[in-house]
Amino acid sequence: MLTPRTHTCGQLRLADAGKTVTLCGWLENLREVGGGVAFLILRDFFGTTQAVLETPELLAQIKALNKESTIAVTGVVRERTNKNPKIPTGDIEVAPTEIQVLSRCQHNELPFEINFSRDADETQRLRYRYLDLRNPAVKKNIVLRSQVVSALRRAMEDLGFPEINTPILTASSPEGARDYLVPSRKHPGKFYALPQAPQQFKQLLMASGFDKYFQIAPCFRDEDARGDRSPGEFYQMDMEMAFAGQEEVFAVLEQVLPPIFEKFGLYKRISQAPFRRIPYLQAMEDYGSDKPDLRIDLLIRDVTDLLGGCGFGPFENAVVKAVPVSGCTLTRKAIDKLCADVEVQTAQKTYWFKVDEKGEIAGGIAKFINADPALAEKVTAALELEPNSLVMLAAGPKAVAQKTAGVARKLLGAACPQHMDEEQYAFCWIVDFPMYEIGEESGKLEFGHNPFSMPHGGKEALLKAERGEMDPLDLRAHQYDLVVNGYETASGAERNYDPEVMVKAFELVGLTEEDVRSKFPAMYNAFCYGAPPHAGAAPGVDRIIMLLAGESYIREVIAFPMNQSAQDVMMGAPSPVSQAQLDELHIAVTKEED
Repeated sequence: MLTPRTHTCGQLRLADAGKTVTLCGWLENLREVGGGVAFLILRDFFGTTQAVLETPELLAQIKALNKESTIAVTGVVRERTNKNPKIPTGDIEVAPTEIQVLSRCQHNELPFEINFSRDADETQRLRYRYLDLRNPAVKKNIVLRSQVVSALRRAMEDLGFPEINTPILTASSPEGARDYLVPSRKHPGKFYALPQAPQQFKQLLMASGFDKYFQIAPCFRDEDARGDRSPGEFYQMDMEMAFAGQEEVFAVLEQVLPPIFEKFGLYKRISQAPFRRIPYLQAMEDYGSDKPDLRIDLLIRDVTDLLGGCGFGPFENAVVKAVPVSGCTLTRKAIDKLCADVEVQTAQKTYWFKVDEKGEIAGGIAKFINADPALAEKVTAALELEPNSLVMLAAGPKAVAQKTAGVARKLLGAACPQHMDEEQYAFCWIVDFPMYEIGEESGKLEFGHNPFSMPHGGKEALLKAERGEMDPLDLRAHQYDLVVNGYETASGAERNYDPEVMVKAFELVGLTEEDVRSKFPAMYNAFCYGAPPHAGAAPGVDRIIMLLAGESYIREVIAFPMNQSAQDVMMGAPSPVSQAQLDELHIAVTKEED
């Protein structure tokens, strides 16, 4: 029978000396020092404690066990002679009188050393995630996640937002990513969809007379993974407000989020409210990204008029963007690597020149500029170049040149520490996103951000676009993103709550009123009964915690993440199912032809 635990492995202090205690945990390590004496390190959720084995019987009992076996140690607390100031229990040790084996680890070798699991292969870490999570450094992020979610919940409740849970099984709708579909047993041939976001339900709550709403919502999107995005599922703090617009939403998040970052973040310097607001078009011009990292002080400059006719082939009939960097002494090898890194990320080439110590333009494409001394003077003056400056250049169609220069700016910020004030959380709002864009796959007009957003100018602006009086691509929407250190951490909009305006917005992308009624029946019908103006946003919980923890990969803040291929290698998902299950769901699985 298990002796009840009296203390945790992170609890005992010098004041406990002389007490008889029982600790339970995992056998982390055993170190023999001779003379029949050995030091045992016991670990649990709360920390580690050293026990000193001083009898042959106890030593033999422990030596028969593999590391990571679970045991209970009963003994007397005493002061350590070789104190360890690096751990909270470093002033004491336990002299065991009894050890109980609770569960044996049956493997002589572990897939990886627990305390160094973060150095292991990703597949091994995910396959043995229950061992990976025993690493205190890994566990720390999951504890942080719990604390942050709790703090977010309290903050929203303090502002009068009720938490309301919306359905997980719902209808498929086109919201920008692929749905996860769930077959219905009772309705053959029909499917539920897991929600990409609670978008329609939260708008329906506003139409139902609720003044505010929030929830820590699970969302499901069948999309590819990347460092800051988990495949399959993620969580967001979804919120919505009736009789409100952009300003009210900004005020709430600017009140809720900074204290979270101040309390839990690595950096104690945080942008103060109101956060800077940058229109989308300006963000693309100045930073080459709608997710600018404002810790970097570099700005992109348009040099099309200056360099478009310099005789360098790639600049002809192209938009040319420059990223000037003062005080840059990068070597030719480092510059070449930067250019290669930009090409890997963008599939576009970058170019460069520098101003040497004598103030002369040299290196890269310098010969095309120096061919005309007047041009060299103009370039130096326009870009305010001083000795030891570097200029990186991107060329192509406007959007391509902007994005390529944006990646170059980000990499230059990392390569030139004097231009990046890293230890802070720099917030900004990106506002006035394009209402529409040309789809990369379809080549047709599509919604750019959110189909349920209100366009600037309302119905009249949509009618102008319909009549050809303005380009639909020039329409701006009341859409906004909150960006922190180059990561989108929240997205939201003022909603389109008028059914006539909604229909007109969808007609521009080729959908009829009947299409809108059939695809969004609940929302369309609800709005026909009178809906309030409303707005909201959805900060991404996983990404916020990733920033707070200082991690580069979102996997590190999720208890049981999937791999880059959206597979759970620990549980074996996705997995085949039996023919009986398929028959019950009226599903036939076809094989792709070779």
